[in-house]
Amino acid sequence: MPISELCNREVVVIQKDEPVLEAARLMRQHHVGDVIIVEEQSGIKKPIGIVTDRDIVVEIMATELDPAVITVGDITVPKLVTVQENTGIFDVIQYMRRKAVRRSPVIDDRGELIGIITLDDLLQLLAEELSELATLAKREIEKEIKQRP
Repeated sequence: MPISELCNREVVVIQKDEPVLEAARLMRQHHVGDVIIVEEQSGIKKPIGIVTDRDIVVEIMATELDPAVITVGDITVPKLVTVQENTGIFDVIQYMRRKAVRRSPVIDDRGELIGIITLDDLLQLLAEELSELATLAKREIEKEIKQRP
């Protein structure tokens, strides 16, 4: 299954020159733990960074910086880890593990933001799949008991 079938397509975005305080407001308003920094290029919204609630706590609050003055562009990491929309789920899991990221923007062939995939999304999918396998094992035993009393 390609990651485009699982990713959340409702992504909260922000421009890099917006203050960190606005990012925090957006996270609270939308009940999310991150915002994606986008830059419009030829009418396409391309992700260029990500700011998480942890980034705000560690980079701004813990160092007592003013979140109304510091921009999201100031605290984002230089190399954003993205995944292509047609990448398989298990390849995405391995890639995110290697890159040590919990969230990754999903992009199309033009580099346009189409969604976001998170560790929580992947854990939920895997938990559902494992539950299905456990049900299969139970039903197999029940079937055998009926066929061979």
